[in-house]
Amino acid sequence: MKHSEARDVRTFALIGHGGCGKTSIGDAILFLSGANSRLGKVDDRSSVLDHEPEEQEKGHSLSAHFASVDWDGRRLHVVDTPGDGNFAYEAWIALHGVDTAVLVVSAVDGVEVGTEKTWGFATELGLPRVVFVNKVDRERADPAVAVKDVEDRLGVRVVPLQVPIGREAGFRGVVDLVRQKALIFAPGGGGRVTVEAIPESLADEVRAATEAMMDAAASADDELIEKFLEAGELTEDELRVGLAKGIAQGAIVPALFGSATANAGVAQLLDLTSVLPGPLGTPARRVHRGDEEVTVPPDPAGPFLGLVIKTFIDPFAGKVNVFRVLSGTVAAEAPVLNSGKGTRERLAHLSMLRGKKQEPIDQATVGDVVAVAKLKETATLDTLCDESAALRVPPPPIPQPMMSYVVRPKSKGDEDKVKGAILKLLEEDPNLHIGHDELTKEIVLSGMGQQHIEINVRRLRRKYGVDVELDLPLVPYKETIKGSARVQGRHKKQTGGRGQFADTWMRVEPLPRGGGFEFVDEIVGGAVPRQYIPAVEKGVRETMARGVLAGYPVVDVRVTLDDGGYHAVDSSEMAFKTAASKGFKKGFMDCRPTLLEPIYDLDVLVPEESVGDIMGDINGRRGRVITMENRGRSTLVKAQVPLAELLTYAPDLRSITGGKGSFTMSLSHNEEVPPHLLPKLVAESKRKVEEEED
Repeated sequence: MKHSEARDVRTFALIGHGGCGKTSIGDAILFLSGANSRLGKVDDRSSVLDHEPEEQEKGHSLSAHFASVDWDGRRLHVVDTPGDGNFAYEAWIALHGVDTAVLVVSAVDGVEVGTEKTWGFATELGLPRVVFVNKVDRERADPAVAVKDVEDRLGVRVVPLQVPIGREAGFRGVVDLVRQKALIFAPGGGGRVTVEAIPESLADEVRAATEAMMDAAASADDELIEKFLEAGELTEDELRVGLAKGIAQGAIVPALFGSATANAGVAQLLDLTSVLPGPLGTPARRVHRGDEEVTVPPDPAGPFLGLVIKTFIDPFAGKVNVFRVLSGTVAAEAPVLNSGKGTRERLAHLSMLRGKKQEPIDQATVGDVVAVAKLKETATLDTLCDESAALRVPPPPIPQPMMSYVVRPKSKGDEDKVKGAILKLLEEDPNLHIGHDELTKEIVLSGMGQQHIEINVRRLRRKYGVDVELDLPLVPYKETIKGSARVQGRHKKQTGGRGQFADTWMRVEPLPRGGGFEFVDEIVGGAVPRQYIPAVEKGVRETMARGVLAGYPVVDVRVTLDDGGYHAVDSSEMAFKTAASKGFKKGFMDCRPTLLEPIYDLDVLVPEESVGDIMGDINGRRGRVITMENRGRSTLVKAQVPLAELLTYAPDLRSITGGKGSFTMSLSHNEEVPPHLLPKLVAESKRKVEEEED
């Protein structure tokens, strides 16, 4: 691909709910631009963008994909983002690398959960937005209702730039309000149109829509509004000026209509890029230079600055990083600095992406989204820059994982292989987290939901030949006490030769929640020699880590050593550590021991009709509903629920709401386990520990 000037670059993301047709639009763009010789389709697994085997089987995107094409003298970088809530963070990251968000809405289903979520992402980042109402040719399609749904639920004024000609099976074209012409789509998916006069039956609707469009365009510019008030209309060129300003300001959210699978209306979306903001019109980025915050304007002649928005593993090229050029111009083979890690890299083999296909380029400038292979230390959300600049883009926050599973290799002895493969997956997906079960020390893989984890387990098998089994992790309970006791811990052993002797007296008592552990030395008169007191504390701490009641760590306890005894020959650090452990175990069991369970704050966004079912479900999970807030046609339910009751919440919520609910959760505090559940939990924990020891 030839190099383009920054003024001719346009970069936008396709966002929206899963299944609304984003990928089909991307495939149509590749076909219309000549980048692909046929129209790829998701349904027959010929999509250029959804090329991963897991995506082809599921029939929707599971990752962000990229398409760079040329259209009418402009270089377009298109990012197709997933709409499934399990993979929504891919869209969040991708939006940090674009200048405009194109919200795709189904004319059949209107605004859905993923629509609201991704719209919220774009709003938070202050991106200009466009609405593309898709599937106008489907049964039960109503584009006017879909536009009204966007306005009501997303709180924005939508300005249609077209009027559909027909709907459902009768959809055959659109009236272009800017040109005041009817565009009739040729059948067959070729993307060709014929230009005709506006149908008489639509004259009144077109007149009203044109007036609304002109009013919106004029309002974006003082000179235009004066002319509009005087003349009552604007020329086509004036309209374009007003639309460009209004879209860039966020004051105008234009709407287009079409059917991506029929390749109807997509070319008009590409034509609209002539009035979409380019990279030179974007605000200066706030970045860090050391501890100082500075701003960097989007200047092609400025210092090079790039943000990595995607990492994937190519079977031939190895690790590939995709970055957006925020400032400057950079050539292939250029040395750069990864400012966050403080490492130097070389940008060999720059390319632009069309799905999995890579087109080599010599250089990239502001606004370009390009790929580079074989960087050693660079990962998603890292900053690349000129070595002399040492600039760093502060990365967006990564949301907390919603679900965790224990990962067990199917073949014994493969633990290291499994961990190494998971670490490679983490390079591609920063929303995955790896940890270890506190009790069993097994590998725990955490992500945004059941499907997120299961898809990555399939990738482990396909990419790295690793087979694993999934199991729900143990809840990280803690042990504590509700009472106090003074106990003796005594250790005496004689086996011939030097013996072992230590005697300790300790007070064991509870601390307030979150108090952790306190060890107090009240020894006087040398009852326990000073050199052995650290061994007493160590014996207590090691016993607390292993647990006493059920094998869980002990918290919120104070231990006071106030007396003891020793033998001049037979006492040792080991003897005192053992004596302290025995004494603590006895004292702990004398102090009314119990378990603490983690309580999570749960925020659930559901349609109004599902609120009753959700509240009943939360109550059935031992939860407490705190508040409810209206969010348009949805309701946000805030509750507190024990983690033990949330391990399978993602699929359960999907079942209750038909996939229209979403949730977030975060640790709030620990609470005492209800007394009636305590014996069962203790027995289960002991059984699992015994199985692990066997």
